[in-house]
Amino acid sequence: MDKRLVIIPTYKEKENIENIIRAIFGLIDVHILIIDDNSPDGTADIVKGLMKEFEGRLFIEERAGKLGLGTAYIHGFKWGLERNYDFFFEMDADFSHDPHDLQRLYNACVEQNADLAIGSRYCQGISVVNWPLGRLLMSYFGSMYVRTILGIPVNDTTAGFKCYRSNVLKTINFDEIKHVGYGFQIEMKYTTYKLGFKIVEVPIIFRDRTMGTSKMSGGIFKEAIFGVIGLKFRSMTRRWKKNITVKS
Repeated sequence: MDKRLVIIPTYKEKENIENIIRAIFGLIDVHILIIDDNSPDGTADIVKGLMKEFEGRLFIEERAGKLGLGTAYIHGFKWGLERNYDFFFEMDADFSHDPHDLQRLYNACVEQNADLAIGSRYCQGISVVNWPLGRLLMSYFGSMYVRTILGIPVNDTTAGFKCYRSNVLKTINFDEIKHVGYGFQIEMKYTTYKLGFKIVEVPIIFRDRTMGTSKMSGGIFKEAIFGVIGLKFRSMTRRWKKNITVKS
Protein backbone atom coordinates (compact mmCIF):
# COMPACT_ATOMS: atom_id res chain seq x y z
CA MET A 1 0.00 0.00 0.00
CA ASP A 2 1.35 3.41 -0.99
CA LYS A 3 2.19 5.80 1.83
CA ARG A 4 0.51 9.14 1.09
CA LEU A 5 1.10 12.43 2.88
CA VAL A 6 -1.05 15.56 2.69
CA ILE A 7 0.95 18.67 3.62
CA ILE A 8 -1.05 21.69 4.77
CA PRO A 9 0.73 24.94 5.68
CA THR A 10 -1.25 27.06 8.14
CA TYR A 11 -1.28 30.55 9.54
CA LYS A 12 -4.40 31.66 11.43
CA GLU A 13 -6.72 28.88 10.24
CA LYS A 14 -8.62 28.10 13.46
CA GLU A 15 -11.99 28.36 11.67
CA ASN A 16 -11.06 25.70 9.12
CA ILE A 17 -8.39 23.38 10.43
CA GLU A 18 -10.45 20.82 12.35
CA ASN A 19 -13.06 20.57 9.61
CA ILE A 20 -10.50 20.08 6.84
CA ILE A 21 -8.66 17.40 8.82
CA ARG A 22 -11.87 15.48 9.52
CA ALA A 23 -13.03 15.83 5.94
CA ILE A 24 -9.78 14.43 4.53
CA PHE A 25 -9.63 11.49 6.92
CA GLY A 26 -13.25 10.69 6.11
CA LEU A 27 -12.52 10.39 2.40
CA ILE A 28 -9.06 8.94 1.77
CA ASP A 29 -6.42 6.82 3.50
CA VAL A 30 -3.60 9.32 4.01
CA HIS A 31 -1.51 10.90 6.70
CA ILE A 32 -1.67 14.66 7.27
CA LEU A 33 1.22 16.93 8.20
CA ILE A 34 0.37 20.46 9.34
CA ILE A 35 3.15 23.04 9.01
CA ASP A 36 2.10 25.88 11.31
CA ASP A 37 3.94 29.21 11.29
CA ASN A 38 3.26 30.20 14.90
CA SER A 39 -0.40 31.10 14.34
CA PRO A 40 -1.50 33.52 17.08
CA ASP A 41 -5.10 32.23 16.96
CA GLY A 42 -4.39 28.77 18.37
CA THR A 43 -4.44 26.80 15.12
CA ALA A 44 -1.61 24.57 16.34
CA ASP A 45 -3.38 23.87 19.64
CA ILE A 46 -6.45 22.64 17.75
CA VAL A 47 -4.29 20.28 15.70
CA LYS A 48 -2.50 18.97 18.78
CA GLY A 49 -5.85 18.38 20.41
CA LEU A 50 -6.83 16.13 17.49
CA MET A 51 -3.61 14.15 17.40
CA LYS A 52 -4.72 11.66 20.07
CA GLU A 53 -7.88 10.90 18.10
CA PHE A 54 -5.86 10.42 14.90
CA GLU A 55 -2.74 8.94 16.45
CA GLY A 56 -0.15 7.91 13.91
CA ARG A 57 -2.04 9.69 11.10
CA LEU A 58 -1.94 13.38 12.04
CA PHE A 59 1.30 15.26 12.66
CA ILE A 60 2.36 18.85 13.18
CA GLU A 61 5.58 20.77 12.71
CA GLU A 62 5.63 24.21 14.35
CA ARG A 63 7.88 26.98 13.08
CA ALA A 64 8.94 30.21 14.74
CA GLY A 65 7.00 32.56 12.46
CA LYS A 66 5.86 33.31 8.92
CA LEU A 67 8.74 31.94 6.86
CA GLY A 68 7.00 31.62 3.51
CA LEU A 69 4.82 29.12 1.70
CA GLY A 70 7.71 27.59 -0.20
CA THR A 71 9.83 26.91 2.85
CA ALA A 72 6.80 25.36 4.57
CA TYR A 73 6.34 22.87 1.76
CA ILE A 74 10.04 22.12 1.52
CA HIS A 75 10.05 21.47 5.27
CA GLY A 76 7.17 19.06 4.73
CA PHE A 77 8.80 17.36 1.76
CA LYS A 78 11.98 16.71 3.72
CA TRP A 79 9.97 15.45 6.71
CA GLY A 80 8.03 13.04 4.50
CA LEU A 81 11.04 11.82 2.51
CA GLU A 82 12.81 10.93 5.75
CA ARG A 83 9.77 8.75 6.57
CA ASN A 84 9.58 7.11 3.14
CA TYR A 85 6.24 8.42 1.87
CA ASP A 86 5.47 7.56 -1.75
CA PHE A 87 3.11 10.41 -2.68
CA PHE A 88 2.98 14.00 -1.44
CA PHE A 89 -0.03 16.27 -1.72
CA GLU A 90 -0.01 20.06 -1.39
CA MET A 91 -3.30 21.50 -0.16
CA ASP A 92 -4.78 24.62 1.43
CA ALA A 93 -6.60 24.50 4.75
CA ASP A 94 -9.55 26.69 3.75
CA PHE A 95 -11.62 24.28 1.58
CA SER A 96 -10.76 26.15 -1.63
CA HIS A 97 -9.34 22.75 -2.58
CA ASP A 98 -12.04 20.08 -2.39
CA PRO A 99 -10.87 17.07 -0.32
CA HIS A 100 -12.81 14.80 -2.70
CA ASP A 101 -10.27 15.69 -5.40
CA LEU A 102 -7.34 14.19 -3.49
CA GLN A 103 -8.27 10.76 -4.81
CA ARG A 104 -8.50 12.12 -8.36
CA LEU A 105 -4.99 13.57 -8.15
CA TYR A 106 -3.65 10.28 -6.82
CA ASN A 107 -5.47 8.37 -9.58
CA ALA A 108 -3.85 10.59 -12.21
CA CYS A 109 -0.44 9.56 -10.91
CA VAL A 110 -1.28 5.87 -10.79
CA GLU A 111 -3.53 5.47 -13.84
CA GLN A 112 -1.93 8.05 -16.16
CA ASN A 113 1.62 7.42 -14.95
CA ALA A 114 2.02 11.06 -13.92
CA ASP A 115 4.93 12.18 -11.77
CA LEU A 116 3.07 15.37 -10.86
CA ALA A 117 -0.71 15.77 -10.92
CA ILE A 118 -2.00 19.34 -10.75
CA GLY A 119 -5.49 20.33 -9.64
CA SER A 120 -6.11 22.79 -12.45
CA ARG A 121 -8.53 25.72 -12.51
CA TYR A 122 -7.86 26.51 -16.16
CA CYS A 123 -7.38 23.32 -18.17
CA GLN A 124 -11.08 23.20 -19.11
CA GLY A 125 -11.99 26.86 -19.35
CA ILE A 126 -12.16 28.73 -16.05
CA SER A 127 -13.39 26.84 -12.98
CA VAL A 128 -13.25 29.36 -10.14
CA VAL A 129 -16.15 30.25 -7.84
CA ASN A 130 -16.60 33.41 -5.74
CA TRP A 131 -13.46 35.28 -6.77
CA PRO A 132 -13.69 39.01 -7.58
CA LEU A 133 -13.26 39.60 -11.31
CA GLY A 134 -9.99 41.49 -10.84
CA ARG A 135 -8.37 38.65 -8.92
CA LEU A 136 -9.62 36.09 -11.41
CA LEU A 137 -8.22 37.99 -14.36
CA MET A 138 -4.90 38.53 -12.58
CA SER A 139 -4.61 34.81 -11.90
CA TYR A 140 -5.75 33.62 -15.33
CA PHE A 141 -3.61 35.98 -17.40
CA GLY A 142 -0.75 35.56 -14.95
CA SER A 143 -0.74 31.84 -15.70
CA MET A 144 -0.87 32.59 -19.41
CA TYR A 145 2.11 34.91 -19.04
CA VAL A 146 4.13 32.31 -17.13
CA ARG A 147 3.29 29.63 -19.68
CA THR A 148 4.44 31.89 -22.51
CA ILE A 149 7.70 33.02 -20.90
CA LEU A 150 8.76 29.62 -19.60
CA GLY A 151 7.33 27.47 -22.39
CA ILE A 152 5.82 25.09 -19.88
CA PRO A 153 2.80 23.04 -21.07
CA VAL A 154 0.70 23.75 -17.97
CA ASN A 155 -2.47 25.85 -18.00
CA ASP A 156 -2.59 26.59 -14.27
CA THR A 157 1.02 27.49 -13.48
CA THR A 158 0.26 28.99 -10.04
CA ALA A 159 -1.94 26.13 -8.82
CA GLY A 160 -1.31 25.04 -5.24
CA PHE A 161 -3.27 21.75 -5.23
CA LYS A 162 -0.90 19.01 -6.35
CA CYS A 163 0.30 15.45 -5.93
CA TYR A 164 3.97 14.54 -6.42
CA ARG A 165 5.57 11.15 -6.66
CA SER A 166 8.42 10.92 -4.21
CA ASN A 167 10.96 10.38 -7.00
CA VAL A 168 10.35 13.94 -8.20
CA LEU A 169 11.10 15.40 -4.79
CA LYS A 170 14.15 13.17 -4.36
CA THR A 171 15.52 14.52 -7.62
CA ILE A 172 14.97 18.24 -6.99
CA ASN A 173 17.71 20.10 -5.12
CA PHE A 174 15.66 22.21 -2.72
CA ASP A 175 18.63 24.50 -2.09
CA GLU A 176 18.29 25.70 -5.69
CA ILE A 177 14.63 26.69 -5.28
CA LYS A 178 14.75 30.49 -4.92
CA HIS A 179 11.12 31.52 -4.40
CA VAL A 180 9.50 31.31 -1.00
CA GLY A 181 6.09 32.86 -1.77
CA TYR A 182 3.60 31.89 -4.45
CA GLY A 183 6.41 31.96 -7.02
CA PHE A 184 7.44 28.70 -5.39
CA GLN A 185 4.52 26.98 -7.08
CA ILE A 186 5.70 28.16 -10.49
CA GLU A 187 9.33 27.26 -9.87
CA MET A 188 8.53 23.75 -8.65
CA LYS A 189 6.37 23.00 -11.71
CA TYR A 190 9.00 24.40 -14.05
CA THR A 191 11.78 22.42 -12.38
CA THR A 192 9.68 19.25 -12.56
CA TYR A 193 9.05 19.86 -16.27
CA LYS A 194 12.69 20.66 -17.13
CA LEU A 195 13.86 17.52 -15.36
CA GLY A 196 11.72 15.50 -17.77
CA PHE A 197 8.98 14.30 -15.43
CA LYS A 198 5.43 13.77 -16.68
CA ILE A 199 2.87 16.37 -15.61
CA VAL A 200 -0.89 15.86 -15.84
CA GLU A 201 -3.54 18.48 -15.12
CA VAL A 202 -6.74 17.33 -13.42
CA PRO A 203 -9.68 19.72 -13.78
CA ILE A 204 -11.06 20.95 -10.46
CA ILE A 205 -13.49 23.60 -9.28
CA PHE A 206 -11.73 26.12 -7.06
CA ARG A 207 -13.95 27.82 -4.46
CA ASP A 208 -12.81 30.87 -2.54
CA ARG A 209 -12.68 30.49 1.22
CA THR A 210 -15.80 31.28 3.26
CA MET A 211 -14.06 31.45 6.66
CA GLY A 212 -10.76 32.97 7.74
CA THR A 213 -8.61 35.49 5.90
CA SER A 214 -6.97 35.05 2.51
CA LYS A 215 -3.16 35.20 2.47
CA MET A 216 -3.05 36.29 -1.19
CA SER A 217 -2.07 39.86 -2.00
CA GLY A 218 -1.05 41.87 -5.03
CA GLY A 219 2.52 41.97 -3.76
CA ILE A 220 2.71 38.20 -3.45
CA PHE A 221 1.37 37.78 -6.97
CA LYS A 222 3.79 40.34 -8.41
CA GLU A 223 6.67 38.52 -6.72
CA ALA A 224 5.64 35.38 -8.55
CA ILE A 225 5.21 37.05 -11.93
CA PHE A 226 8.39 39.14 -11.95
CA GLY A 227 10.37 36.22 -10.58
CA VAL A 228 9.58 34.31 -13.76
CA ILE A 229 12.06 36.44 -15.72
CA GLY A 230 14.88 35.52 -13.35
CA LEU A 231 13.82 31.90 -13.44
CA LYS A 232 13.99 31.91 -17.24
CA PHE A 233 17.47 33.45 -17.30
CA ARG A 234 18.81 31.04 -14.66
CA SER A 235 17.47 28.08 -16.57
CA MET A 236 19.36 29.10 -19.71
CA THR A 237 22.72 28.47 -18.02
CA ARG A 238 21.72 25.39 -16.07
CA ARG A 239 22.20 21.74 -17.06
CA TRP A 240 18.97 19.90 -16.28
CA LYS A 241 19.65 16.32 -15.31
CA LYS A 242 17.30 13.80 -13.78
CA ASN A 243 19.17 11.76 -11.19
CA ILE A 244 16.42 9.24 -10.47
CA THR A 245 14.63 7.39 -13.24
CA VAL A 246 12.81 4.61 -11.40
CA LYS A 247 9.37 5.48 -10.06
CA SER A 248 8.80 4.95 -6.36
